[in-house]
Parts: sequence; structure tokens; C-alpha cells
Amino acid sequence: MVMRDRVVVGAHYGWRDWLVQRISAIVMALYTLLLLALLLWHGGLDYAAWKAIFGNGAFRLATFVFMMSLLWHAWVGVRNIAMDYAKPVGLRLAVQTVVIALLVAYAGWTIQLLWGGQLA
Repeated sequence: MVMRDRVVVGAHYGWRDWLVQRISAIVMALYTLLLLALLLWHGGLDYAAWKAIFGNGAFRLATFVFMMSLLWHAWVGVRNIAMDYAKPVGLRLAVQTVVIALLVAYAGWTIQLLWGGQLA
């Protein structure tokens, strides 16, 4: 029996991307439901209630997980669009570099907002 080497062509992100998109969408949906439940429970949120909610470490962690899910979800989507439609390699690299820089900046901004002391 002769074994042939399998030739792998392309990035083959398909399964991982599909799973990331679904899991991150579920995380974002659950966080949205949590936020809606809090709005209903409190009959709306004024500044004092909002500040109290974000004073809770668990809610800040949930918000951080939501934001990381959102950023990863966005990265997968934009990367796939760039791979499909930005055919010149230089343009695709430039688009992906700008997107990565923006997403890292948004992640840093999220950390600053949640743990930087502005809400305390």
C-alpha cells in the first residue's frame, strides 16, 4: 500500500472561524440578555445604578469577555472579507494590519475603561 502525502493548500481557517463566530455570537447574545435583564430589573439605569453595576467585578469581567468576543468576531469577519476581496497581497496586508492595530487599541481602551479607575 502506497501512502501519498496530502497537499495542503490555503489557510484552512474554515472550521475554527465557523466555531469562533458561533461561540462569540452566543457570548454577545448572553451579555445582551444580561444587560436587558438589568434594565428591566432596575426600570432603566441612571448614572448611579450604572456606576454600581460596573462597580461589581463580575459584571466588569462579563463586559470584558463580551468585548473580547466582539473584537475576535470582528477580526474573523474582516479577515475573511479581506482574504476574499483584497486580491493584491500588499493591500490585504495593509488592511489586516490596520484592523489588527484598531482592535488592539479597542482592547486596550476597554481595559482602561473597566479597570482604569474612571468608574470608581
